[in-house]
Amino acid sequence: MSTAHPTRTGGDLVLESLTALGATTVFGLPGQHALGLFDALRRSTLCYTGLRVENNAGFAADAHARVTGGVTPLLVSTGPGALLTLAALQESAAASAPVLGISSQIPAAGLGGGRKGYLHELRDQRASFRDVVKSVHSVRHASQIPSALADAWRSALEAPAGPVWVEIPQDVLLAPAGVPPVRALDAAPRPLPPRPELIEEAAAALDAARRPVVLAGGGVVRAGAQAALRRLAEKLDAPVACTFGGKGAFPWEHPLSLRSWLEDRHTTDFLERADVLLVVGSGLGELSSNYHTFHPSGRVIQIEADLGKLESNHQALGVHADAALALGALADAVTGRPRGTAADEARALLDRVHDRIAGQDLKTERRVLDAVREALPDDAPSFWDMTILGYWAWSAFDPRNAPFHSAQGAGGLGYGFPAALGAAVADPARPVLAVSGDGGAMYSIAELATARQYGLPVTWLIVDDGGYGILREYMTDAFGEATATELARPDFVALAASFGVPAVRTTPDHLRDDLTEALSTPGPSVVVLPAVLRMFAPTHL
Repeated sequence: MSTAHPTRTGGDLVLESLTALGATTVFGLPGQHALGLFDALRRSTLCYTGLRVENNAGFAADAHARVTGGVTPLLVSTGPGALLTLAALQESAAASAPVLGISSQIPAAGLGGGRKGYLHELRDQRASFRDVVKSVHSVRHASQIPSALADAWRSALEAPAGPVWVEIPQDVLLAPAGVPPVRALDAAPRPLPPRPELIEEAAAALDAARRPVVLAGGGVVRAGAQAALRRLAEKLDAPVACTFGGKGAFPWEHPLSLRSWLEDRHTTDFLERADVLLVVGSGLGELSSNYHTFHPSGRVIQIEADLGKLESNHQALGVHADAALALGALADAVTGRPRGTAADEARALLDRVHDRIAGQDLKTERRVLDAVREALPDDAPSFWDMTILGYWAWSAFDPRNAPFHSAQGAGGLGYGFPAALGAAVADPARPVLAVSGDGGAMYSIAELATARQYGLPVTWLIVDDGGYGILREYMTDAFGEATATELARPDFVALAASFGVPAVRTTPDHLRDDLTEALSTPGPSVVVLPAVLRMFAPTHL
């Protein structure tokens, strides 16, 4: 059978549009209704990375979007293929990652709920996505494809950034395009500057404050506002705490840094005592408020790009703006103050936090996390699954000069490894670390084949404690015993070897050396640490 394709199709129009918008890389997984889209890939200059499960493809696209700061397309098929991306898209929505999901649809004749009985048919596929993504875009004719993709691209990028969804019927993807090749598309997002009177009010309040404190969230990192935040904090002599999603927003070792001990009552008390608390890029949700035990005594100023998060938890002077634009304007507007006792207060707080941790028998946990930090190059990204070591990292890990990302936005399992693969695609010259528990690892084990196929430099640390370790702790604390948390699992070292991926079993004493070697070796690798780790005692109960 000839493979010649005499005419351009709707699938070509999709790929041409993505290229015109600036895409260079796409992730996905083919399916019957999407074959016209994937056939067009071979006529495109876009780089394609295929994963083994659609949810994992979504996690990879999420991480690629986070580390590049741009829109990353995700190509999947109809029905089950599309629905399997929902958990990943929920994480992208929580973390404001601009993923552009593109799925096929059943033939146009079957749309509208007529129940024609097509394979993968849903009465309203779009309805499944409306509560998850920022916007849903439907195409019914090839001529609509470029404009629909440009609208979706712009929606994904505009603050607050986030995932979007486009669906295109199978017959539209296969039919002749009927329009000229796409050369250029304009999808520049609108800026979100702060209103001047709000900046003036916020600057006056901060200048008048006796104990100003800053809480920096993920919006600071996403906006690239780290330099503006540091300038403002130093000008105000204000201590800065970072949320878990905001790790890296402020230097860990800076004298004004309160780090990220947000699940510690000492930090909560410190934030509460501020007479003016500036919250930037955070909605003060469950984790950032120490499980809603935070009750500010002073004035709150909140800078947030997501309008729905303004004052959603606490009354504040709400500034609806991009964090970089607002922080830059604030840093210019404040008068500032001479250096006072803020650095001493920050150090005293950290001493109290560390004394509380030191009073618990957690030497192994701290040694393991220290070993990871010592082995990981300062500029190497890390991606953490929902696992006990990941929870430790939220509070206690210094990301230094590299991206730090976890699934704490939506809280789904299986994020770490496929996300790390996405980051490695963005920069294959730099090693990437993924951290999972044995339970979370089983969600992503098929992607060892992906890592091997593309030779991606991802080292996967699997902490094997024989089950869902954090749920075991939660249930034991709450009910006296755990149910449904213990898991049979494979020999991860032998399993990795069966994929052709080098693997080693390690101990806390040898973890640093084994991780260092794995991270310095080209291609994928697995390091398995059999260990039952414990969390530090909570303070919110």
